[in-house]
Amino acid sequence: MKIEHIAIWVENLEVMKEFYQKYFKASAGEKYINTIKKFESYFLNFESGSRIEIMCMNGIENASKDVTRQKTGYAHLAMEVKSKEELNQMTEIFRKDGYTIAGEPRITGDGYYESVILDPENNIIELVF
Repeated sequence: MKIEHIAIWVENLEVMKEFYQKYFKASAGEKYINTIKKFESYFLNFESGSRIEIMCMNGIENASKDVTRQKTGYAHLAMEVKSKEELNQMTEIFRKDGYTIAGEPRITGDGYYESVILDPENNIIELVF
């Protein structure tokens, strides 16, 4: 068995689609629109075969995006890179482009080399090698 996709509610569908396309080379499928429910989504496809569905709909309550507080549920998304050098370069690109670096590159207790960035809606993304 494998995870087919992960879904994330977002506030701005187009901004989030562009973010994943630009930084993680995702390709977006056709935009799905359900006019009755006022629901819209994209499936974002990655080279590895992994997929994320980003979804937007009126009336969805905003989650707390306070990254200093832990909570149950979605914690982070880990995106694997090919080398420490690529991880360092990507971290600097995110910094230059104005994104929050929530954790500088380091070796973690579980053996990853990682940095942590916040996406445009303050979701936590770990870059890992």
